[in-house]
Amino acid sequence: MKELVELFWVFMKMGSVTFGGGYAMLPIIQREVVEKRGWATEEEVMDYYAIGQCTPGIIAVNTSTFIGYKLKGVLGGFVATFGFVFPSIIIITIIAASIQNFAHLPYVTYAFDGIRACVCALILDAVVKLGKKSVIDKWCLGICVVITILSAFTSLSPVILVVLAGAAGVCIKNLEKLKGEKK
Repeated sequence: MKELVELFWVFMKMGSVTFGGGYAMLPIIQREVVEKRGWATEEEVMDYYAIGQCTPGIIAVNTSTFIGYKLKGVLGGFVATFGFVFPSIIIITIIAASIQNFAHLPYVTYAFDGIRACVCALILDAVVKLGKKSVIDKWCLGICVVITILSAFTSLSPVILVVLAGAAGVCIKNLEKLKGEKK
């Protein structure tokens, strides 16, 4: 029971600072789960991000579910997920009830402008950290560049991009393996 309470509390704290969506949370999840608590390795968290991107829902919530499940099974997945979304439920309820009263105020608008800028920096931080661990050779760099271009200039679904990248990785590594066996 103590571990479930800790799981809820940790993910509730992370969920309470979720500004800007799931990608902005990636460095916070990485710091809390990998560096601080040792609940998962960086490789596992990167896998959870990838799977979370392919599954319906918010990537940070999906990642929370996977981490909770890893630690305490189905109940852990539920507790981590509920902990992560609980602050949002409370905050959204309060904001929805009173948004008309303060949305037009300049300071509120300015605050949200600043928060959006911060979210961009958090996302860039996550990209840099993930890139250092994920782009391990020239082939991975190539896949990264091609997928980035496809993402920026087409309307392909992220699911399709992930499947394409996975298929490219399998093909490239199998070709390298075959070349190695022929020598």
